[in-house]
This record gives sequence, structure tokens and C-alpha cells, in this order.
Amino acid sequence: MQNIISEMQIGNQTFQVAGSTYVMGILNVTPDSFSDGGKYNNTDAALKQVERMVEEGADIIDIGGESTRPGYQMISEKEEIQRTAQIIQLIKERFDIPVSIDTYKSKVAEAALQAGADMINDIWGLKYDKEMAKVIATYGVPCCLMHNRNNTEYYNVVEDVKADLRETLTLARNGGIAEDKIMLDPGVGFGKTYEHNLEIIGKLGELRELGFPLLLGTSRKSVIGITLDLPVTERLEGTLVTTVMGVMAGCSFVRVHDVQANKRAIRMTEAIMRYGRKTVWRGAEENRG
Repeated sequence: MQNIISEMQIGNQTFQVAGSTYVMGILNVTPDSFSDGGKYNNTDAALKQVERMVEEGADIIDIGGESTRPGYQMISEKEEIQRTAQIIQLIKERFDIPVSIDTYKSKVAEAALQAGADMINDIWGLKYDKEMAKVIATYGVPCCLMHNRNNTEYYNVVEDVKADLRETLTLARNGGIAEDKIMLDPGVGFGKTYEHNLEIIGKLGELRELGFPLLLGTSRKSVIGITLDLPVTERLEGTLVTTVMGVMAGCSFVRVHDVQANKRAIRMTEAIMRYGRKTVWRGAEENRG
């Protein structure tokens, strides 16, 4: 199924979500994120990292103020706002790039929007905080709504993920969020076993029947570490494979730490796919003649 929309406005940028894949660069301003905890939790380091990601071709910057790795320590809304609001404001002052806030708390989301954020990235797909949909609808911003569960019990992981995401879409519609403001994330690494994660990545195309742009977030995650038996600092090649698979499955966005390498992988994959479609069309024309 094709996306119900062909383009999405995020901040001052228009994204062609049907047929293109864009890069969301990750900025964790936390001391304890699984991959880069503590590296960017001061203003100078965070701004330098944003500058680097912008130069490498990031299309969106996604800012997280609370680690959501397995076993993470939940922090207060006040602390999360203190970590994120100021850096959002500084990024918007210095860079011409859309900014997303990675939070599942409505008060943090609203503070981020007031600071200049352009988008909400909710890892609980509106199911944690009942006020989140209202905030998104009130500000009229785009959102990424992710699949998540408190357990890993599935009858059929792909079908169950789709069913859970349909529940999220109902919450979005009932909350007044416009359909052209929604993208979905299958939630690799959240509420899923190793095998579930592999299956979801391998069957991304099936999630397109939901009709919304997809975001894939696999960068440096444990599914790659377990498969390749590698620490978090050595998971780039595995991440690139999942990015290529995301492009081939029609994902509109990938959320990554290593912007330049993923951007190059996307460009190469898209070039091959475009040429492949052209040659198939030419062959059909020749056969017809």
C-alpha cells in the first residue's frame, strides 16, 4: 500500500515521504545513553555534534534527554526539560534544520515545542501520557509514533505490531492529530526479543499497509551487537545493512548515530533502485514492441 500522503512538512522543510529516505541524526544529551552517554551532555559538545551531523547531511536532528535503553532510569519531567529545552533553542538559533524531541511525556514535549522544536518522537505511541496527543494536535506539529510494549509476548509479531499501531492511530485521530502529521516506527529494540527484531526488520514492507510513512531506528542496537558479537562502538556495518533494507522496504526515515555513512548508503541504494525500475520499464516497452 502507498502512503496516504506523499509529502510531510517538518519545520520549514518539505519531505517527499513517498519514494525517498531521509536521515534523522541522534543527539543524546544524557549521561547514560547506551551508545554515546555523556559525550554530548554539555552545550559546546552538543552544538559541535549538531554542526557535524548537519555537514554530513542530516535532514532532522532528534534530541533525547532521557535514556530509553533497557533498564534505564526514569528521570523527572523537570530534569528532562532542563536537559533539552535550552539546547533546542540554541540549535534553532544557529542551524537551519528541523528539530525533533524524543520524549513520551507531554510536559517535556510542550516545553520543547515552546523552545522551537518542530516534531515529537514518542516511543510509546501516545499510550504512556494521555495528554500527548492533545499537545501534538494543539501545536499542529508532525509526530513519530513508535510501537512499544511492556512485554515480549506475541502470537504473530508482525501482525501484532500492526494491530498495536492501529490502536495508536486511533488515539491520534481521536486526539485531533491530522493524518498528514503522522509517521510510524515499528520499535526495533523495544518490547521485542532478538528474533522478533530480526523478523520486523526483514518484513518492514508489510508495515507499509498501514498507509503511513515509516521511520526505522536500528542504529547500533543490540540486535546488531548480538548478531555480529560486537560492542556498541563497532556496529556501523550492521547498521548500514539495516538502513539499506529500510530503503528497499520503502521507509521514509532512518534514525542513526553515524550520519555520513548512512547517508551514503541511502544514496547508493536509491540510485540502484531508480536504475532498476528504469530498466524494468524499458524491458517491458521493448517486449511490447
